[in-house]
Amino acid sequence: MEFRLLGSFDVWHEGRRVSLDSRRQERCLLAALLLHEGKAVTVARLTALLWGLAPPGSARGTLHTYIGRLRAVLAPLGVAVETVRDAYRIELGGHSVDAHSFTDLVRRAGRTAEPSRRVALYDEALALWRGPLLADAADEAVRERLGGDLAALRLTTVEERAAEHLGLGLHDRVIRDLTPLAAEHPDREGLSASLMTALNRSGRRAEALALYRSTHRALVDGLGIEPGGALQDLHARTLRGDRGLDHPAGPPHAVRVDGEWLPWTTGGHPALEFCNTWAGWGGPSLPGSEWLRSFRALAVWAWHHGLAEKWALAELLRHAGEHPDEADSALGRARVFRARLYACLTDPGDARAFTDVAAVVDRAAVHTGFVLGEDGLGHWQTRPKAGLDLPLYAVARSAACLLADPCRLLVRACPGEGCGWLFADESGRRRWCSLRTCGGSGNPSH
Repeated sequence: MEFRLLGSFDVWHEGRRVSLDSRRQERCLLAALLLHEGKAVTVARLTALLWGLAPPGSARGTLHTYIGRLRAVLAPLGVAVETVRDAYRIELGGHSVDAHSFTDLVRRAGRTAEPSRRVALYDEALALWRGPLLADAADEAVRERLGGDLAALRLTTVEERAAEHLGLGLHDRVIRDLTPLAAEHPDREGLSASLMTALNRSGRRAEALALYRSTHRALVDGLGIEPGGALQDLHARTLRGDRGLDHPAGPPHAVRVDGEWLPWTTGGHPALEFCNTWAGWGGPSLPGSEWLRSFRALAVWAWHHGLAEKWALAELLRHAGEHPDEADSALGRARVFRARLYACLTDPGDARAFTDVAAVVDRAAVHTGFVLGEDGLGHWQTRPKAGLDLPLYAVARSAACLLADPCRLLVRACPGEGCGWLFADESGRRRWCSLRTCGGSGNPSH
């Protein structure tokens, strides 16, 4: 059975609507308990949710009456409303609430690295909203008290999805999705920024400027503040007709390979290059700080550096498309290995990091064979049975070779601010990596 709160209050079981035959305020009380499912909600909290900061003197007695009626209705459905001292708690017994499904999907999207999969989860989450929370049972004040955080999360999710759509070049979809919401929430800078960007990419510069004026007016008149720096910068770029707004910008220090942006080759060894897929070690908020955003990027990277055959790449991408959750998990394991390998290479005395890397190398050995290559030489090759962990095991094998070589003691991390990329300093004199953007313009070794 599913309790639906995101819109009109409905209860559905096996494709049919179930009538609870409850009063309007009783449904609000039930919604308050459902939103806090499994947690005790005090009588004081419930009265504040239903009646605000000045509840009538009869509120406590009315609340007890409502609870008694709800128990009588819900018990046959297998739903228990329990008394816990001066509080009540609802136990659903396996039934679901659409509001919880929404937050779970948003949480999953946030942990998902593959952009198309992330968009699909955002779509699934937002599709649960059929209208305002408790559209037929609560007024605006009660709705804000019961689910103000949910409504805010919905808008944030819309903004996150719009950012993903812009990255995928779907600006027409962004215009369709955000135009009504931006009009409804003119002080929401994230909505305005995404919609202005989409309008610019559609050649609708005048509309983008009009939208900025509307947002500026709402912020100044309603909140007494100016728009943030990011929105002001977007406005200035729109005014001067910046052509860079016409299409998504590629990340810095990147090369396009088979449709994926991959970092420049700077380390000279696959294990170092794998660590260098994490640019901007000064912090994750730096532009382009994470290159390895999807399993597809990981697979293409492995092929690009000779760690996987072209046929293996095609098979990996097919498997990842059929099992996106498994691909996300494999990408997560590769990222963890990357961080431990980086620690191992930058601190030869870090025994814990070495042990973590060695554990992955041991697993990789089980899936590795020695084969004759077309060049007449023997090569180590990760077997297809490794599945979606093939790129991880291939780079682990490469890392093991480097860690067993005295040359690993010559590995340096670029000290440039926000860089940290690894390179082999065979001369013993190099300090900076080869990006030519760190360390200052006066550095003669750059």
